[in-house]
Amino acid sequence: MRILLTAALVAAGVLVGAAVPAVSGFVRGLLAAAGLPPALHTFAAGPGPASPGEPRHEAGGGHDYGKAAAPKAGAGHAHGAHEPSEAEGAEGHVTMTAEQIENQDIKVAKAEGGLLSRHILVPGTITPDTDRIARVPVRVVGTVSEMRKRLGDDVRKGDVVAVLDSREVADAKSEYLTAMVQSDLQKVNFERQQRLLASAAASQAAFDNAKAVFQENQLRVDLARQKLSALGLNAAEVAAAQKRDEATPNASTLRQYELRAPISGRIVERKVDVGTAVGKEGDPADVYTVADLSTVWIELAVPTSDLDEVREGARVTVNRGGRSVQGKVVFVSPLLNADTRSARVVVSLPNQDMAWRPGTYVTAEVETETDRVPVRVAKAALQTVEGKRVVFVRTDEGFEKREVELGRADDDAYEVVSGLRAGEDIAVANTFLLKAELGKSEAGHDH
Repeated sequence: MRILLTAALVAAGVLVGAAVPAVSGFVRGLLAAAGLPPALHTFAAGPGPASPGEPRHEAGGGHDYGKAAAPKAGAGHAHGAHEPSEAEGAEGHVTMTAEQIENQDIKVAKAEGGLLSRHILVPGTITPDTDRIARVPVRVVGTVSEMRKRLGDDVRKGDVVAVLDSREVADAKSEYLTAMVQSDLQKVNFERQQRLLASAAASQAAFDNAKAVFQENQLRVDLARQKLSALGLNAAEVAAAQKRDEATPNASTLRQYELRAPISGRIVERKVDVGTAVGKEGDPADVYTVADLSTVWIELAVPTSDLDEVREGARVTVNRGGRSVQGKVVFVSPLLNADTRSARVVVSLPNQDMAWRPGTYVTAEVETETDRVPVRVAKAALQTVEGKRVVFVRTDEGFEKREVELGRADDDAYEVVSGLRAGEDIAVANTFLLKAELGKSEAGHDH
């Protein structure tokens, strides 16, 4: 009977010790009171706590059945951490191949010194350069017989643009031609009297008279030539035209007066038609306006608050329609407009492609101050990481984040005071992609 009772107690102790480890001490006490050996005490107590450094096994033959063992305390990273991959690189670095850099369109350039320019914005109007605009004047009274150029035609200086029919011109030409004929006759008579006087065949009085008449006619020729010159005519061309007219008497050019372009440019205005009377009071004073628009002006009205910063020779940038053209200030008026309290400032602007049309409103960036700095970095090259301004310096593996200290600035760039040397290669475009890659890398290290 005692044997059966002992067996029952052993079986109950085993079951309770396996299910409730906390009561195993009490069970061991009962077994000891019953006189059982210590080996059964350990079996009845069930699996004890795992010793340091030993894995703890679940019941069931000592196997884990697919369950991963818990990591040892203090070994490796915290739960969920992983080693940084090669693509992420070390902290502060972004690993990229040359092909990846090219595919993401990350531009690289050398950090160099340069100029920082500050400016003011001033509205203005495009106008023709007054030194490059001219009118084709009418110098004589007459009637327009030919208009040889159309509106918009290009002309060269000296090109004939119109022809007038003028009695005034005919009179001036006739006077010159007559004086030339009389001069030639008197010259022959003077030379004849000079020979006769030398051979004592003529008196001194006859020679003196011939000389006086010859000199008088020379004076008339000079006066007639000056009159032609005042009308814009060349005496030699008039004489040559007279000889041609003698061969073709039905095509006389005596009354014709050619109007020529005073400068090279383009016909921008036509004021008369064929048959229009010109030259008299109340008649048109010119027939064409020629403008050379290869250079134009910008008329600016600069307020007095900014006037002290504007200097003649200052660089000016004009942007319009994606185009940027640079000119310079050629005149700053010493006078103020009484109504607007602003001063007139004139900017000369190149216009070779004729894109800047007079009358166009523009906004000009007038340079007011220029500073040369040893290291100049475009604003697109800078990023802010953890509240600090950084650039990405090119390395053999990719890019390195570099903190920089900034100084003066303009609209496009900053001066770098420290953190970057001239000559180092840095990313200057699409740097936000590098910032994003850097953020992913550092986030991986934090786990």
